[in-house]
Amino acid sequence: MKKIFCTTGLLLLFISYQISAQTTNELRQQILQIISTKKADVGVSILGIEDKDTLSIHGNRSYPMQSVFKFPIALAVLAETDKEKLSIHQKVTIRKTDLPSDTWSPIKVKYPNGTVLPLSEIINYTVSESDNAGCDILLRLLGGPNVVNTYLATHNFKNISIHATEAEMHKDWNVQFTNMATPNSAVSLLKAFYDKKLLSEISNDFLMKTMMATSTGKNRIKGQLPVTTVVAHKTGSSGVNAKGVTVAVNDIGIVTLPNGKHFIISIFVTDSYESEAFNEKIISDISKVTYDYFINKTK
Repeated sequence: MKKIFCTTGLLLLFISYQISAQTTNELRQQILQIISTKKADVGVSILGIEDKDTLSIHGNRSYPMQSVFKFPIALAVLAETDKEKLSIHQKVTIRKTDLPSDTWSPIKVKYPNGTVLPLSEIINYTVSESDNAGCDILLRLLGGPNVVNTYLATHNFKNISIHATEAEMHKDWNVQFTNMATPNSAVSLLKAFYDKKLLSEISNDFLMKTMMATSTGKNRIKGQLPVTTVVAHKTGSSGVNAKGVTVAVNDIGIVTLPNGKHFIISIFVTDSYESEAFNEKIISDISKVTYDYFINKTK
């Protein structure tokens, strides 16, 4: 009798595993179908936090981050506040010369002649609104991109590299390729952040709320999800070169499901000959089928 019970239990476990594997494979096929006809290189990495499901397509390939790099920069800045080398409340002087005219900067729009802001507000501008001037101010406070690299290396993140400021990327098209990450490494960084392994609880909660308030990329990860879905994310975008190639349309984030579970997703679109709207739809299509997959797992 015990032998029959044991055999039946193993059989049920095997069948359960097979169903799970088949379902994950179906999600993979859906994503491959989305990207197969597109004139773009797309990298995807997905992790179900509670369910432990993983999936990646070109997950170990390096992609230009563009403004996605503002997430690890914010992590590095907040790590310095945790060590009391910086303070979230400290006042930072922003000069007119810190606000170049040829870059995206809501700070510049609101304070064209410069201003004084608390560090917390500069982080908010940089992450939630992807402010390029704010980003370079944070890098200046840190001591440059190499400090961020050191921070990442200290936590054993080897496939994310940050070497250039926003100003440097604006001066030379090729410089953006020095700020690179793999989809898998982006998910790993988000998972460590979610698990509160990188920052104090106060700093972690502050950055999580800041990412939830992100106003850029509304048609990307969030694009086709229910409007009430909570997504903590960071986008990145490049311009289009003379050949009509878009180097980066990216979004990485943590999605909260209606049942309280979560999944992490990173999507990098590069070398794309598609329109901006089409590139964003690639991301929203992948996000939607991923959301549906995890929703259906709970039924």
